[in-house]
Amino acid sequence: MTMACHTYFLITLVSILGLISTARAQNAAQDYVNAHNSPRTQVGVGAVAWNATLATYALNYANSRVGDCALTHSYGPYGENLAKGSSSTFTGVSAVNLWAAEKQYYDHTNNCCIGTNQCLHYTQVVWHDSTQIGCARVRCNNGWYYVVCSYHQPGNWEGEMPY
Repeated sequence: MTMACHTYFLITLVSILGLISTARAQNAAQDYVNAHNSPRTQVGVGAVAWNATLATYALNYANSRVGDCALTHSYGPYGENLAKGSSSTFTGVSAVNLWAAEKQYYDHTNNCCIGTNQCLHYTQVVWHDSTQIGCARVRCNNGWYYVVCSYHQPGNWEGEMPY
């Protein structure tokens, strides 16, 4: 190889490694924790911590949905939020940010969602008793990305306020 070919190869390799690094970014345990703790801090709720058991549960469930990428709950022993996105830029942090964005549809005074809008993902994110999380992101067979976060203690108990 000539010097130009080595340089091109090196630039290409660095570019590929950069893409791999970007794909892994915002999907690490601390990324999920930080993304949850930001909206929790806004409403005065204590921080969540990462729990490996919950992460394993989330990963196992996410892997069970790889074939259909369906937003169907596991109905397991933990609280749960699900999301999916079609782009490789759809990260775990993207999913948590989607859930947190539902805050605008939550009426804290009346403890309900406004109109027909969804807000229960948000209330799970900020649920005061949910102090441990475990999350996972997988790629489905259709190319989409599927994110699961599991919560202990589960939230969204009827008649209870999240904070």
